Amino acid sequence: MDTAPIPLIDLGRWTRGHRADRERLAARVDRSLQSSGFLLVTGHGIETELPGRLRAAANEFFHLPQPVKRRYDQDRRGWIGRDRVTTARSEGTPGPPDLLEVWSCAVDSSVRPGGRQQTPGRWPGEVPVLHPLVTAYTARMRTLADTLLAVMATALGRPADFFTRHTARPHWDFTINWYPAAEETGAPAPGQFRVGPHTDFGLVTLLDREPGRGGLQVHDEVAGWRDAPFKAGAVTVNIGDLMARWSGDRWRSGRHRVLPPPCGAPQEELTSLVYFHGCAPDTEITSLPAPLGRRSYGAIRAGDYLADRMRAILH
Repeated sequence: MDTAPIPLIDLGRWTRGHRADRERLAARVDRSLQSSGFLLVTGHGIETELPGRLRAAANEFFHLPQPVKRRYDQDRRGWIGRDRVTTARSEGTPGPPDLLEVWSCAVDSSVRPGGRQQTPGRWPGEVPVLHPLVTAYTARMRTLADTLLAVMATALGRPADFFTRHTARPHWDFTINWYPAAEETGAPAPGQFRVGPHTDFGLVTLLDREPGRGGLQVHDEVAGWRDAPFKAGAVTVNIGDLMARWSGDRWRSGRHRVLPPPCGAPQEELTSLVYFHGCAPDTEITSLPAPLGRRSYGAIRAGDYLADRMRAILH
């Protein structure tokens, strides 16, 4: 299948560039988010070894016996086993559960003044490096996400803090998605994927992924499903539903899926690091007016929207 045309953005041109360089970069980001909702980002400053170290620790956990992993199932956080997630339900599509296991965690600073709530409460003692590696990785992802939001605000002719003023108090979700090999899962059921077709729910998603035959695809309204391009060291970025609403559908919430484990590569397993950047839950999302926005949505509270979407896919 053809590869989708997703542009490669060197963020170093933003952090090191002059005003004219920044404006040109922001304009290119704007064009891409209007067409596909996706970017590939280099020059992000993430240490090259950090994603690999985190992925190795996560894989050590996912290969533990099922009874051990089950100890860390913590009310939709921590370990989420197979048969628990059906992502396509967010589009109203019934079907079999996704072929993955997840480690899920989040930070919410809106729960009480001066404090923050971190979930899950228990981390696997069998892999003690997992927690500090997640902490280090998500701190860097949060900084990167805020930088991208400043670029996006500039693209709209708004002050650089137009979005980040709503992300000053940390609120994010982070999942490590483990896609087992076909020799473990068996043949997929009809309509079954590693992750079913969907759009993300929040502001912006940062993905560090591995290439594979059962990998990421993005949907093009003309060409249909196409393989997402891969570049080692680049972060795949896409916007979610809340940002699409906020932009008045100027920017697309990119529809995507992860193919089922390929029978032709029965030992292929993949691990993705997925950071979902969010605004404060009480943020009121109101569509930008024309000529920037192209459709006006009713105002919605960010936290209510995200909670409703999550209820749709978890069971």
